[in-house]
Amino acid sequence: MRAWWVREPGPIEDRPLEFGTREDPQPGPGEVLVAVRACGVCRTDLHVAEGDLAVRRRGIVPGHEVVGEVVGRGDGATRFAVGDRIGVAWLRSTCGRCRFCRRGDENLCLEPTFTGWTHDGGYAELTTVPEAFAHPLPDGIDDLQLAPLLCAGIIGYRAWKRAEVRPGGRLGIWGFGGSAHLTAQLALASGVEVHVVSRSPASLALAEELGAAWTGRPGESPPVPLDAAITFAPAGETVPEALAALDRGGTLAIAGIHLSDVPSLDYQRHLFQERRVVSVTANTRADAAEFLVLAERLGVRSTVRPYPLQAADQALADLAADRFTGAAVLEIG
Repeated sequence: MRAWWVREPGPIEDRPLEFGTREDPQPGPGEVLVAVRACGVCRTDLHVAEGDLAVRRRGIVPGHEVVGEVVGRGDGATRFAVGDRIGVAWLRSTCGRCRFCRRGDENLCLEPTFTGWTHDGGYAELTTVPEAFAHPLPDGIDDLQLAPLLCAGIIGYRAWKRAEVRPGGRLGIWGFGGSAHLTAQLALASGVEVHVVSRSPASLALAEELGAAWTGRPGESPPVPLDAAITFAPAGETVPEALAALDRGGTLAIAGIHLSDVPSLDYQRHLFQERRVVSVTANTRADAAEFLVLAERLGVRSTVRPYPLQAADQALADLAADRFTGAAVLEIG
């Protein structure tokens, strides 16, 4: 099969990914073999390629927003039939035994594995996944539109839940890429007023097109106090900005898997009056199932920039440089 893998983590401009041919993977017990039809390009892939996330496996194939077709089944795999369209997301397996799994917080599992970080992912023609962690997909959304929903959408949905946005409230979003533009649609469809901060003029234009009440650049403050905020940009300096914009009792959810250092906070300005900061760690399978149903019902759709498989390194470079709005997706199948 054709695939990309991380030769040696480093700056994306130094081309840390290598493209070539690899042996086809084989599904193990309880796993299915998936012919990849589309794979979203996520900022987490960039963190894996550049080494912001510690290397878990040498020569890893990135990619964890996979839409594909079941083409083989390992021993004991019966949940999906050959020919079924399924999704493969970031969370690949959990132990099922630790205190977090037992209480229903599998995203906090002590022994998780991840697609595109600990196991080969979707920057390839084939991948495998435990069938218990694969996702049935709604029929009404095509492959390219679906791919970003499988991480950007799900993580945005979990951040949305963690931020505790009330109907009719005001939500601030810092950073407006693949995940944020999907979360904004969810918020707007729920009757929430959305305010967006981004360094990208094109992203601000997209936010306005989607219906944002206000847009601004980093350092600018929304014109009204916010009930909740979500930071998607991996920049620690967004945290005090977002906290300063919160009204009393507001919650800031930090959605990234990687964040640069957060500057010092002023208690009176940033935290007093019961302002809260929460982080977001991966997602549960329940999050994915809930969000995919909502996305189809509410008409949440990705703004997609397609790339062929052989241009995956260019897609990551364009992501790092903010050269597109919305989400990049590799067309493979």
